[in-house]
This record gives sequence, structure tokens and C-alpha cells, in this order.
Amino acid sequence: MPCRAWGPCWKGRALRVLACPLLEIIGPVKKRSDPLPEVNFSEHNGVRYLHLGTEWIQGSMRVDAPFDIELEYVQRMMAWLLFVEPSSVARRHAMQLGLGAATLTKFCYRKLRMRATAIELNPQVVAACRLWFKMPPDGPRLSVVLGDAAQVAAHDHWRGSVDALQVDLYDHEAAAPVLDSEAFYADCRRLLSDDGCMTVNLFGRSTSYGQSLQKICAAFGPAAVWAFKPTREGNTVVLALRTAQHPARALLAERAETIQTRWTLPAAKWLRVFKPVIESP
Repeated sequence: MPCRAWGPCWKGRALRVLACPLLEIIGPVKKRSDPLPEVNFSEHNGVRYLHLGTEWIQGSMRVDAPFDIELEYVQRMMAWLLFVEPSSVARRHAMQLGLGAATLTKFCYRKLRMRATAIELNPQVVAACRLWFKMPPDGPRLSVVLGDAAQVAAHDHWRGSVDALQVDLYDHEAAAPVLDSEAFYADCRRLLSDDGCMTVNLFGRSTSYGQSLQKICAAFGPAAVWAFKPTREGNTVVLALRTAQHPARALLAERAETIQTRWTLPAAKWLRVFKPVIESP
């Protein structure tokens, strides 16, 4: 979940000892030629940040509100809530490709009362989330899967079962999305239920937002794709629906008010910076 750190921050302790019980492994993980980055954290003004050995922020947590969402772009990853009835949320299944600091996983599990599944390649990230970022243990509604997101997306196991898919996959340098092909986004679409939705963070110094958006549109159909304006830090969240929807503005405003009241997300503000890629006639 990359964005660049702001203000002074101290380099936290590096994690070297793994403590990750209850991990599932879905098939053999492809061997990597390069080692996984070391995980550490920093803390500033009551906010704890996850790093993969660099200054780039991979996730955050306000220490006195560990189940809230601190970063603006991560809040926008919850915009799928605008496209479902609020009363149905707790019956749904959320999946995160890329755990980060477990912000989305914790919010879906604790605040929304959803079933949550998180996919993470780096076991040190999982351990860090358990030790430093208040991620609850696995249970009937929460599962952390140690595996490759591309393999999981292509696997039949969850096909058609995910209502909210949140994709945030970056390496330690935050240069570009690790997975950003039309084939990968097509696999993501196949994970979704009929009214399911994918939100993806597009951020990077060597990636083209336009090219990424084109691949998402090719996989989902341009009528099914919505996009936010970029945040101040440069994160652009794109939303893609399994089945295209263009709700009336009044309905979106009503749902935004419910989201803001019930779950304290700034959904009314989203509507000012969020629109379909192709406007409905």
C-alpha cells in the first residue's frame, strides 16, 4: 500500500522472527530469484507505518484506533460500498490481494462484520500485522493465506465467491504494480460474485495509469469501470464491477450518507471526485 512518508519518522525495529500460525498455502508458491524484503515500521504523531526496508509506506494504523482507516486512498478502496445495499454488507465476503498493514482486512472483519480473506506473499508481513498492527487471529470469518496473488486469482477455489476484491500489490520500491496485466484483471473478475466489485490502487513512479486503466477496461468492459481523481500523494483508486452498474445520483448520495453515518468513511466526499470512465447517456 505505497505512498511516500511525510514528516520525520524513525526507523523501527526490523522483524526477523516469524510468528504466523494458521496460514494456509494454496498450492506451491513459485520460487523467487530475489529475496523478499525485510519488514520494519516507523511511528509518527500516533500513527504507525509499515515499510518494506525503504521510506515508502506500505500501510498504516492509528495506534489509538487500530481498526479505523487512516490513509485517504485506503478509505477510497471501500467505495464498493456505494454499489450494494448497506443491509447486505455483513453477509458478504471481502478479499484483499496484498495485506499491507491489514487495514482493509481489519476494517472489513471488525467494522463491517464481513468474512475476510487476505492473500500475502511475504510471511514477515503477516507476522508484522499480528505483532504490530493488531490483526486478529484467524477464525471462522478471518483467513490469511500465504501465497502468490496471481496464483490465487487464477485458482478455482474462490471463483465467483468474492463480493469485494481489494487489490494493492507493490514491491518495496513502490515503482509499479507487481501484477498489472489484462490476464490478471480477467482472473480478478472471475473471482467476483455477480454483483461483486474490485477496487485497485494504481500508484507508481514508472507505471502508466492510462495503460493500467486500459487493461482493466479490457478485462471488465469500460462500462463497468469507475475511477477517482488521484489523491495528493498520487494514489488513484479504480473500481471495476463484475456487472456494470450506473446507479442514480440520488441513490449514490443516499448510500454515501449511510456509509458515512454507519462506518465513518467520508463517502459524501467520494462522490465529488469519483465518476464512471464512460458516462451513461
